[in-house]
Amino acid sequence: MVSFEMNDLQKIGIGLTGFGVFFSFLGIIFFFDKGLLAMGNILFLSGLGLTIGLKSTLQFFTKPKNYKGTMSFGAGLLLVLIGWPFFGMLLEAYGFIILFSTLEAIEEKEFQCRSYPK
Repeated sequence: MVSFEMNDLQKIGIGLTGFGVFFSFLGIIFFFDKGLLAMGNILFLSGLGLTIGLKSTLQFFTKPKNYKGTMSFGAGLLLVLIGWPFFGMLLEAYGFIILFSTLEAIEEKEFQCRSYPK
């Protein structure tokens, strides 16, 4: 049995990430309200940093294969913060898909390696 023990910072990080997703969802529902979207982005990123750690977060976003997704996500975040929420969210969504689609491919390869030993 696998136990997932978390310290208090990780619990707070999960809460912040959840609130970030919730505020982003509300911002989209309320016709791209830039205040809610900006709060959602800030809460999501700070929650991610607390959950997996600042060093791991920076390593994930600065990997050479993640540059395209990181730049798209960062540019979208900047567009939301300066007041263009629709285009910012489109760019953020593209960056998010690029960032986490590579993660899924890595996990799939690891699963295949574990499932089919040579």
